Amino acid sequence: MKVEKLRELSTNELTRKVDSFKEELFNLRFQMATGQLENPMRIKELRKDIARAKTILREREIKEQA
Repeated sequence: MKVEKLRELSTNELTRKVDSFKEELFNLRFQMATGQLENPMRIKELRKDIARAKTILREREIKEQA
């Protein structure tokens, strides 16, 4: 997911998005362990999406404190 789209989301929506990314990542890891994973690159994409979303959340947190 692009950074621009993530920045458009509210803080609550962004938090829910992180949770859904983590859930999907868990499912993909489970599929990888059982040998059913079709696209292993999706794991890398999801990890980066989680990092992007968490970075935006942290930026907002710092902005609120200032």
